[in-house]
Amino acid sequence: MNDTNFPTPATTDSTRSLRSSSCLPAGVAYPKAIKSFVLRSGRTTSGQARAVADIGPKFLLPYQSGLLDFDAAYAAASEPDGLTDIQKKRPLILEIGFGMGEATAHIAALMPEKNFLCCEVHEPGVGALLKRIGEQDLRNIRICPHDAVEVIDNMLALQSLDGVHIFFPDPWHKKRHNKRRLLQAALVAKLAARLKIDGYIHCATDWQAYAEQMLDVLSHEPLLKNRAALIHPELAGYAPKPDYRPLTKFENRGIRLGHGVWDLVFERV
Repeated sequence: MNDTNFPTPATTDSTRSLRSSSCLPAGVAYPKAIKSFVLRSGRTTSGQARAVADIGPKFLLPYQSGLLDFDAAYAAASEPDGLTDIQKKRPLILEIGFGMGEATAHIAALMPEKNFLCCEVHEPGVGALLKRIGEQDLRNIRICPHDAVEVIDNMLALQSLDGVHIFFPDPWHKKRHNKRRLLQAALVAKLAARLKIDGYIHCATDWQAYAEQMLDVLSHEPLLKNRAALIHPELAGYAPKPDYRPLTKFENRGIRLGHGVWDLVFERV
């Protein structure tokens, strides 16, 4: 139920502004080109809408057709400390599809020395992460509520990323829908080109068939190498879950039901 006298999310100025400014693109039921998302139905709560209105202007980055100025975007990520400009260069991690932001906020809090650029078009998820940012006083997250593929193509320079996180993307488990899966060769090539040398891509899924496809696609990208293959040959190419990735409520529920989870970590060469 909405707070007293608080407008419903569908009618707030902040929500309307997000949609009209292309921050949150209109849904496409059957896109002709593969995108990083499919819009899901969901209700934005009053708390999420308030977070968009109150701190959205500081933490939301509108999509633009030119390269992103990272220094300007993250100007308030750390307090002045007398460091030189070179020393102030902070690692940048791109996250594609953060859901409700639980893992994103956890990792950002765990790694305050890194900046996180997070792409998600699900309106309740954007509001939920903004709410977490406010509650936890996180300053190193920026959200671009736009198709990640276009963000990668137009806003990110080559070799500008230190890492990429893609956790539990939609598995599109029906065979006729497999072509809609996010992790395909074309996207992996774009991501690899934008990683710095020794940067990494970390993917996770709880759908075995998708895990196998991820392993195949990532293994065939010439700019990437499997970080875990030599260290953990017993895992057949998969990686142990890195300590920084938390077990979310959704993942814990799957584990209780006997579902497997596969992590993959590849490094830019």
